[in-house]
Amino acid sequence: MAEAHQAVGFRPSMTSDGAEVELSAPVLQEIYLSGLRSWKRHLSRFWNDFLTGVFPASPLSWLFLFSAIQLAWFLQLDPSLGLMEKIKELLPDWGGQHHRLRGILAAALFASCLWGALIFTLHVALRLLLSYHGWLLEPHGAMSSPTKTWLALVRIFSGRKTMLFSYQRSLPRQPVPSVQDTVRKYLESVRPILSDEDFDWTSVLAQEFLRLQASLLQWYLQLKSWWASNYVSDWWEEFVYLRSRHSLMVNSNYYMMDFLYVTPTPVQAARAGNAVHALLLYRHRLNRQEILPTLLMGMRPLCSAQYEKIFNTTRIPGIPKDHIRHLRDSRHVAVFHRGRFFRVGTHSQSGLLSPRALEQQFQRILDDPSPACPQEEHLAALTAAPRDVWAQVRSSLKIQAEDALEAVEGAAFFVSLDSEPAGLTREDPAASLDAYARALLAGRGHDRWFDKSFTLIVFSNGKLGLSVEHSWADCPISGHMWEFTLATECFQLGYSADGHCKGHPEPSLPQPQRLHWDLPEKIRLSISLALRGAKTLSGNIDCHVFPFSHFGKSFIKRCHLSSDSFIQVALQLAHFRDRGEFCLTYESTMTRLFLEGRTETVRSCTREACNFVRAMEDKEKTEPQRRALFRLAVEKHQALLKAAMSGQGVDRHLFALYIVSQFLHLRSPFLDQVHSEQWPLATSQIPVQQIHLFDVHNYPDYVSSGGGFGPADDHGYGVSYIFMGDDTITFHISSKKSSTKTDSHRLGQHIEDALLDVASLFQDGQRPKPRCRGLQEEDSGHRGGSLPCHRRGSRAPTKSTNF
Repeated sequence: MAEAHQAVGFRPSMTSDGAEVELSAPVLQEIYLSGLRSWKRHLSRFWNDFLTGVFPASPLSWLFLFSAIQLAWFLQLDPSLGLMEKIKELLPDWGGQHHRLRGILAAALFASCLWGALIFTLHVALRLLLSYHGWLLEPHGAMSSPTKTWLALVRIFSGRKTMLFSYQRSLPRQPVPSVQDTVRKYLESVRPILSDEDFDWTSVLAQEFLRLQASLLQWYLQLKSWWASNYVSDWWEEFVYLRSRHSLMVNSNYYMMDFLYVTPTPVQAARAGNAVHALLLYRHRLNRQEILPTLLMGMRPLCSAQYEKIFNTTRIPGIPKDHIRHLRDSRHVAVFHRGRFFRVGTHSQSGLLSPRALEQQFQRILDDPSPACPQEEHLAALTAAPRDVWAQVRSSLKIQAEDALEAVEGAAFFVSLDSEPAGLTREDPAASLDAYARALLAGRGHDRWFDKSFTLIVFSNGKLGLSVEHSWADCPISGHMWEFTLATECFQLGYSADGHCKGHPEPSLPQPQRLHWDLPEKIRLSISLALRGAKTLSGNIDCHVFPFSHFGKSFIKRCHLSSDSFIQVALQLAHFRDRGEFCLTYESTMTRLFLEGRTETVRSCTREACNFVRAMEDKEKTEPQRRALFRLAVEKHQALLKAAMSGQGVDRHLFALYIVSQFLHLRSPFLDQVHSEQWPLATSQIPVQQIHLFDVHNYPDYVSSGGGFGPADDHGYGVSYIFMGDDTITFHISSKKSSTKTDSHRLGQHIEDALLDVASLFQDGQRPKPRCRGLQEEDSGHRGGSLPCHRRGSRAPTKSTNF
């Protein structure tokens, strides 16, 4: 989600000395280390490999094979065609009385070899099958005979019982696209936004690059793709995230919201208790691999590698780069409330604490009257400071307060018990949602530990939210966890009639441990400076959230169009009306069809989209003409999206080529120009991945309202959206108040108008009406966005029939 800002701002730190004959040494060494890191990750997952490395067979299948061989031997049949006799001859001679034992050992060795060969064959067959992407390029709703045959074979070779990491060893590696194709697609993507003169100059640079440098850089990428698990993902993590020196707050983190219209309980401690318990249940299922692998369109498994670092993970600041610290286990959470830090154990001798016991612990913290120590209240502002500054201060802090720092960084995750309410209010719904988004994205600058993989935020009125650090994984991973958490804490765990967690308190539990920080004067000064910077950054962010309730996914499907492409083309129209020009547009999509794949960029501002926008602004164009141009723009976007998902995108390939050129100290004006591009419009769709956990028809209010991120450019917008059920789309828009060119509320109004204008093309010129009337704003200064409909009749389902 927030990766566009990081992608623009990264600066690889390379050395510049060395003779020409030695220039290739650093990149070869880096490629070697990339492969080494890949193999280390495989070895560190030995237990997972034992359970899933034999997939699609199982350990029991070995026993079955061994038993069958023994039975055949007993019946005086030799299925090995004499191989077992050869094996017996190679075994030591322990005497006549052990002749029977040698036969059993020979059968076991033969069974193991045969079993391993069969498993290897199955792995290779499944990997070849998963390398087929023809199904992705077919029209939606249509399936050719080859694809039906492919799907049947995938299901046969996949076996019956799959676990989270079952497919990992069968996933294909991400291919390195043709450099000629990548450059051609790049030139096509920038043509709509460049003048004729600028485009001609860019084309000259591109041809020079292809002629002089491309083949050498491509050779190194091919070499890396053969040796490492993924030719780009580890460099993407390192150079885009870990080497970034910007503040994590706003620039890199993103947020996830609670249910929009309902709050299951107003009791803050109870909501925290159920949410923490649900998160730890998810971690338990994750450790046992009981989470099913995600299947794209119900057919194709996606890479699950990013799930490993959801919990017990912290981004540790360093110079010149950070590193990710992941622990195997952690049995406590770190809690922040009114400037104080606490360590709360999550397990007793009998196992995971019940939701009611966790509620009791959080209530003890809320009732604790002790004040914060000097500067302790603002200590977490250091995690929002530039990374070099925080790295230097942390070195001193680790000496002065090692135990307290370890309790925070070694926690399963961070919990912030906010003293203020948040969420939708009847009095001023638009302003309240905007404030809710700002609170989740930045807070007050000192009440989130931005280094943790995620911070669970519980507001005083029981509203929830997440603030997520981006380097360890992408939004669909945290979104999957968040969907499970909301569904579990509300539908499965539930609350009593008085709003408390079900069950009984445990008075014998020890009190939460208050963490103490010994902060010398030097660190206190750094805290003050970090707080000032964090408040400046958080005060400059302009967030706007609005649910669009005129139509949703069901209407778009009735038009026989892709939902995501529909929104992306409409966003081009809205942005053009807002700024009066076209711009580079960043849409994030996933490449998890491949082993350790992360994301790719879809450049949504296409020539076809621009033609449609011009037609919408041209009064002489007829509705059939506009509708035809809109369909062409949607089809073009779909083609780009599918190409990016299948590893044939533009930006990750150009990024990897640029990194290799930096290692080789080989300057390329073309790659320099690509790297210097800005993204005035960064967009992302938040997918709903576990629709079976929610009953959107009977309980439409109990659906996550998505989340958002900061803008990628100082004069640009960040826009995310989520389809809530079939008839609502929630938009999250961000920009910077310091820019005179942007206004999040103004863009929100343009988005609403653009969606209605596009929809009217498919309804004989009639704009769709909202499903229900939104509450009117009291403050007329807030512009844009259809207002939410407050549904008072909906109640949470009381049965866990969805689980």
